[in-house]
Amino acid sequence: MTVIGRSLNHIWRWIGTAFSFLVFGIGGVLLPVIVVPVLNLLYRDVNKRQSAAKRFIHHSFRFYIGMMRFLGVLTYQIDDVEKFRGAQLVLANHPSLIDVIFLIALLPNANCVVKGRLVQNPFTRGPIRTAGYIINDGSEDVLAMAKDAFVRGEALIVFPEGTRTEPDQAPLFKRGAAQIAVRTEADISPVLIECSPTTLTKSDRWYEVPDKKVHVRIQVQDMILAEQYMAPVSPAKLARVLTRDLNEYFNKELKVYE
Repeated sequence: MTVIGRSLNHIWRWIGTAFSFLVFGIGGVLLPVIVVPVLNLLYRDVNKRQSAAKRFIHHSFRFYIGMMRFLGVLTYQIDDVEKFRGAQLVLANHPSLIDVIFLIALLPNANCVVKGRLVQNPFTRGPIRTAGYIINDGSEDVLAMAKDAFVRGEALIVFPEGTRTEPDQAPLFKRGAAQIAVRTEADISPVLIECSPTTLTKSDRWYEVPDKKVHVRIQVQDMILAEQYMAPVSPAKLARVLTRDLNEYFNKELKVYE
């Protein structure tokens, strides 16, 4: 490709990225205005209403990632998605802002743990409230809500790092995900995510579009059954051990995957 061709391609991907953010923002604002009243009419039961909202967001995100691929913003590859069958606790590394969009697009029954500050964002507040996603505000209610999600047959998405990984740095997990696993005895579905070149990291702005088209690779790993990490020790100690083991597992697997 010539220099002019590369420049035009970069400009087009910038326009496509800007349009994608615009669509996401408009969708987040209109969801509670248009979709919520319809769901309120169709479902009187809160759980059924939130379940329907989760399915709506799932299909919306499937359309959204397809739109980004159509616009030439990115390409993606999903490996072994069938391993999500029966998934409970979905743990993934977190290289980019769009990771959760891909995972929800792959899981029709997805719930997720989100940061409390996202409820203050006008573009994300509507979908979070409508779907009943679990808000991590530092309270112990998160564990109870996670257990309820598993009882309802939902797959709970958690990023154990708690934030996006800086480029060229190994993931460093916090104990929250392991606490959920240990105290709910949930099976773990590890997911490896690679984004090349890196984009939408903590240090990136949306308009800083890479010189090359972004490629997202997602690999669903074999499920780690709860019985594999249960031991006759206190839950707090077990969570520490599991956090260490998960961190080592992800770092090892990501090196092989990349």
